[in-house]
Parts: sequence; C-alpha cells; structure tokens
Amino acid sequence: MTDKIDNYRIVETLNDSQISDLMDLYKNEFWCDKRRREDVVKMLAATDVIIGFVDESDRLIAFSRVITDFVYRAMIFDVIIKPTHRKMGLGAKLMDAVLNHPELQAVENFALNCLPNMMPFYERWGFTDDVGEMKFMRRRTTG
Repeated sequence: MTDKIDNYRIVETLNDSQISDLMDLYKNEFWCDKRRREDVVKMLAATDVIIGFVDESDRLIAFSRVITDFVYRAMIFDVIIKPTHRKMGLGAKLMDAVLNHPELQAVENFALNCLPNMMPFYERWGFTDDVGEMKFMRRRTTG
C-alpha cells in the first residue's frame, strides 16, 4: 500500500469542483462517459447516500452512491476510482465505507450491477449472482 491510500478523507456531499472531478471520472468509463453535468447534479440531489474520497487537495479520487429505503433494499451505483489511484486498495476501502455507513446498517439486501470480470471483487463482501428464481428486468427509455 502506498501513502496515497492513507491521505484521503470521506465526504458525503460534493462541491462544484468535486462534481467536475466526478465528471472527469465518468469520462473514463464506457458505462457513464455520456453523462451530462446537469443530469449528474440532478442525480446527486436524488441520491440517498454519497460516499466520496478526496485527496489532500480536496480533489475527488473515489466515488459511489446508494439509493435505498434504509430498511429492505439498497442499490449501490457508480463504484469508481480515479485511474491514477487504482490497484492501491481504494476500491475495497470504498466498498467498506459504503457497507459500513451508519445509515445503511439496518438494510436487509444490497444489490449492484457489475461486469463479470468484477464479480470476484464484490464476492468478498458476500455479493453473489445466485439470486434463485429472481430475474433482473429493465425498461429503457430513449431520448
């Protein structure tokens, strides 16, 4: 582990500069590279729990968010680490921060979407693709 891992602090809201940093993080990923700032601001306002890691310069280096009812279900979204800070353990620290968040301790079921190659990463927290008879369904709107 490097010193970069230890020199961060957790934030639960993002300032304008950190929203710009988040937009930069999104541009690096195929699943979110088309997001627009105005939509991201709206998304953040509707998110129940935000976990961000900022460095000593207050720049966003890691981010995730949760939408939840705080009792039965919580959906984890946008687990993302700045490319220059990957392979240092920050992803694990971010997941720990999400799952140990005080407001989420009563939640019965957590869910997330990930690519198959990321499944081993999430399995260490007990995530599984064995959901019995349940099937994931989605409806997309175009526009």
